[in-house]
Amino acid sequence: MLSVPSLRLNQFGVRFYEALLSGADLQSLVGFEVLSFGPGSQTTRGKKKKTSGRVNWEFLERKIAASEQAFQRPIIQRKIEELVAYYLQCADSGTLPAIPGSVLLVSDRRLEFNPGSGRADSGSLKLPEESGILRALDGQHRLLALHQLAEKHNLKDFQVPAVVFDNLTADQVVELFVTINSKHTKLNPSHLISLSGRRLYRDENLAAAHDVIRGLNEDEHSPLKGQIKVLGIGKGSVTQASLADELRDVFASMDAAGGRMSKEFRENARRFFLNYFKAAARAFPVAFAGRKYSIRTATSLRAFIRIVPYVIAMIRSRGGDVWSAGELDAALRPWAEAIGDRRFETETVWKEKLTGGTRSAVEILARELRQGLNA
Repeated sequence: MLSVPSLRLNQFGVRFYEALLSGADLQSLVGFEVLSFGPGSQTTRGKKKKTSGRVNWEFLERKIAASEQAFQRPIIQRKIEELVAYYLQCADSGTLPAIPGSVLLVSDRRLEFNPGSGRADSGSLKLPEESGILRALDGQHRLLALHQLAEKHNLKDFQVPAVVFDNLTADQVVELFVTINSKHTKLNPSHLISLSGRRLYRDENLAAAHDVIRGLNEDEHSPLKGQIKVLGIGKGSVTQASLADELRDVFASMDAAGGRMSKEFRENARRFFLNYFKAAARAFPVAFAGRKYSIRTATSLRAFIRIVPYVIAMIRSRGGDVWSAGELDAALRPWAEAIGDRRFETETVWKEKLTGGTRSAVEILARELRQGLNA
């Protein structure tokens, strides 16, 4: 195990570390995985460079894996060339810092932190000495340029500040990457947001949740078009993360029930949820169309998603087809009379029932929706 001096930080319940790593440590521990755009694609942009000059591209590209499951954009050769030139200038002058800002690294494995004798948040971080144990979330160009510099300079005494995360879920890693790059390096996030869930997430349920949310936010006939902030990007007021958790629970519930329906539902979830929310919009036409209603808030949408297994079970118990838009219309029609649009008026009934916080409000509404189906 490698022990490196670190600080343990806590921000809104998220714990991570500010570690001091040597250039040699980064060479051996960090792995690079970039997005492959299909057969024949290169990990770098532009023409293939020869090994002569400042950058040995063959050496660097052996360190880079291309994958359709990666979310990092391909490496930009020009950027690395500029960084290598700057690093060499720093080495020659001895007056400029090469990497004064932290790089962001992610570990898929939980790491051990040993507090020092003085303060509980200062100590050492234990890192398994395994190649690729850390992945670059932000700073991959800087680190690849550093690898090139190592061919000419000994980096054991070269120190790099690094922020290390070891408790982020797959969806949090992707969202953090998109947020950082779209906000700070002006990466156009449209390509990443438009990727299918299977290109972004290894977890099948997360992948399906992403595709459902994209469909609800992008489909021309969706009552939620433009209402969702996908991967932290967009004008919508509802975050993807708040809906993804509920959708993941629905898929897990379907998996627990077993049978052919589990796989079939995940594969057809995008179509199902579009039909489901269209049917909900027909049951509450005024609320979905009006501005003074809270039916398109995260709290409401989570409640609608939460009762989906109940809706499916009810339709199937009647011998109906859950993929039929007409069946969903018939199933949700009782809401119009049993609950009504007024339930979602922001300044009256909605505000009155917001007791106990968001969690409680979601469960209260979900219970009312379940009861309304049987009215």
